[in-house]
Amino acid sequence: MNNNQLHTIVVPVYNSINTLKTLVHSIKSTMTTANLPFELILVDDGSTDGSFDEIKRLSKVHSFIIGIRLSRNFGQQAATFIGLESSKGEYIAIIDDDLQDPPELLPDFFQRLYQEADVVYGIRRKRKENFVVKFLYKAFYYILRKLSKVAIPVNAGDFCVMKRRVVDNMLRFQEANPFLRGIRAWIGFKQIGIEYQRRARKQGKSGYTLKKYFNFALSGILSFSYIPLRISLYLGIISAFLCFGFGIHVFYLWALRPFDVPGYASLILIITFMGGIQMITIGIIGEYLARLNENVRKWPIAVIAETTSGNTPG
Repeated sequence: MNNNQLHTIVVPVYNSINTLKTLVHSIKSTMTTANLPFELILVDDGSTDGSFDEIKRLSKVHSFIIGIRLSRNFGQQAATFIGLESSKGEYIAIIDDDLQDPPELLPDFFQRLYQEADVVYGIRRKRKENFVVKFLYKAFYYILRKLSKVAIPVNAGDFCVMKRRVVDNMLRFQEANPFLRGIRAWIGFKQIGIEYQRRARKQGKSGYTLKKYFNFALSGILSFSYIPLRISLYLGIISAFLCFGFGIHVFYLWALRPFDVPGYASLILIITFMGGIQMITIGIIGEYLARLNENVRKWPIAVIAETTSGNTPG
């Protein structure tokens, strides 16, 4: 058994002032009952509801809490990355702040980590979101699996536990827009998934809008696949052949029989189609170039504005 080693639990926090107390109590109760020494890193990702004030209050009550406030909202993935950078444990867990991922599962996850794996991640048995979000998630994972060379598990979020060496390798990535579950899969080592029932959100609403979901999905696809660029190439080749074939057809009509000049409909259709293909291709190339530019600049993934101090592991 390796339960005498320090365990780190990283929680990205965004506008969760109403659930923080319950979250901390649940984690403390779970880890104390399992007799697992731990530290809890709460990373406030630019909350506007006073979440960091609550974190500071809780850190004065519980010595195992380490609070970090980012200077603005950098996104959940960036906040989680900052938490991983600050972790000191030999075993590290990532869990959301909304209590949808049950903290009570952590000891079982850690137990599997001690015995047989380097990474243990949760697989959501049934999502509690509305139909639109469920459909988008399924479409995203389907597309990602088809396009990516990395086998990223379906319905596996960021909820997981990892050994120190896995986290250290993840931290070597200097991505401006990290897709952590993809990086986790790319790293390799022995990874196992455990199905669990994700809870419904009890309070508040998700900080993810449809725009954020789209950007998150786009980041995942573009970070782990060049196939969109190849699709653009194939579309260009197909369009060129179609236009060449249409040109032969027009020449045939002009050379072998009386030729009536067709109306504007076909001309407008072809121009619009070709213009659309070109804009899509330019857009895809632009997205890759933008991400390349962000990574080349080597800007910090996030800026820490404030931390709590004087804390010791629980």
